[in-house]
Amino acid sequence: MNEMIDFLAQLPWWAYLLLLLVIIFIRDILNKEHTIKHNFPIIGHLRYLLESIGPEMRQYIVANNREELPFNRRQRSWIYASAKSENNYQGFGTDQDQHEPGFVFVNPTMIPFALPDNHPNHSDASFCPCAKIIGEGRRKKPYRPGSIINISAMSFGSLSARAVSALNQGAYQANCYHNTGEGGLSPYHSHGADVVFHFGTGYFGVRDDAGKFSVSKLTSLVNQNPFVKAIEVKLSQGAKPGKGGVLPAKKITAEIAAIRHLPMGKDVLSPANHSAFSNVQELVDLIEEIAEETGLPVGIKSAVGKLDMWRELVQIIKTTNRGPDFITIDGGEGGTGAAPPSFSDHVALPLTYAFAKVYQLFLLENLTDRVVFCASGKLGLPAHALKVFAMGADLINVAREAMIAIGCIQAQRCHTNLCPTGIATQNKWLESGINVPRKAERFYNYVKTLRKEVLEITRSAGYEHPCQMTMRDVDISMGDNNHTKSLREAYNYQKAPVNFDSMQAFLDCPFLGGHYNKQQFQAVD
Repeated sequence: MNEMIDFLAQLPWWAYLLLLLVIIFIRDILNKEHTIKHNFPIIGHLRYLLESIGPEMRQYIVANNREELPFNRRQRSWIYASAKSENNYQGFGTDQDQHEPGFVFVNPTMIPFALPDNHPNHSDASFCPCAKIIGEGRRKKPYRPGSIINISAMSFGSLSARAVSALNQGAYQANCYHNTGEGGLSPYHSHGADVVFHFGTGYFGVRDDAGKFSVSKLTSLVNQNPFVKAIEVKLSQGAKPGKGGVLPAKKITAEIAAIRHLPMGKDVLSPANHSAFSNVQELVDLIEEIAEETGLPVGIKSAVGKLDMWRELVQIIKTTNRGPDFITIDGGEGGTGAAPPSFSDHVALPLTYAFAKVYQLFLLENLTDRVVFCASGKLGLPAHALKVFAMGADLINVAREAMIAIGCIQAQRCHTNLCPTGIATQNKWLESGINVPRKAERFYNYVKTLRKEVLEITRSAGYEHPCQMTMRDVDISMGDNNHTKSLREAYNYQKAPVNFDSMQAFLDCPFLGGHYNKQQFQAVD
């Protein structure tokens, strides 16, 4: 044995490499699962290696600046630069094809809106609360979001603890709210930001031992956590409307089990349907019960397809003044939620079409003032945001853009638990690379920059606040003979005017969310 060890110790390094290749060669020849490896031993492994890093290869080598989806390199670069407070300008003109169908044009006025001397934007260039108050006149604790741009529903479990903490801390600095997603309220949502508590068919965090919704648990959660400002009932999401999800037992840590009120060691199913209600009237009854018990505004989130139930909801609101205080329309483009391609590609309408259809139902019944409209679906870039404000949105939520701001590289491995940036994973080693204070600052910088540019474009169109944008202020390219149409012509409606006095008036609102230091604005009075 000693002689064998001495012999092996004297072999050169290339001999070990050759031995390893021989072993791999024999193993490949004998394997019955992979034809490529069998037919092309050793070199066949290159095919699987290149396939595994395909998204990264295309990002950095193959695709041009405007070619990738969901977010191209130019869009990601703008978000990265904004988050790092770097130069996000572009020289030598646009590299966009401005004649492609759907391209957005904002129509500027000859003389832009001029800020008065006492305007809040002199002290804070990104100051832009929501123009409407959620639940005003109906709920005990109405809420005016302190920002028109907020964090969409992404749960602890789908995102790592450090990622959620960074987003919440950044949201506190940016005075925007943080939607919990359907994974329950975690300690990582509790760093000071306003929170919208969101639950779906699994009722995680507010379920009883049988997995049914418990209004008493929700009420207790709200009472113990006064930073929860509103509640959102998820009917469906754009990534997979009408389909439940499975949380594998191997991903359920003791912490996740405690937060979601789940047993350890079992796969957990989020069913496609709610058990707390089965029709629109019962949904409205549940909303009113929750609002009465908690005092908070209550809304719904949904993707859009058939409109029959939406019409029924509108009629109930019109005749009884009961129902949701806010409605979040989620685009069928999909988002952070993992889903079968057949769902994310083909089920539910993209955000623009979906929002237009639902908004028009409320417009026809003069109910647009009754509801605060929130939109989500690739809206984290200035022109895209302004387009939906012109269509009637009062708020927008961002998800993937928020992830990019804290370091996501669009590796598209959210569903594998192998996110290389530590954002969409529960792998402690991968997660350890997230510097929470630094990433929180980057998210704050991104939101601040996005709001600031939205406001600057708004003023170029002649207005003070994005809520004043109309559908004649935005054109889209139709792709035919280089013609464009206004949103008014393309979608055949005009949004209702929003009751808006001035930005200064927001500072006196007792329901203003966020954590603004009112004294910072007094210097300009």
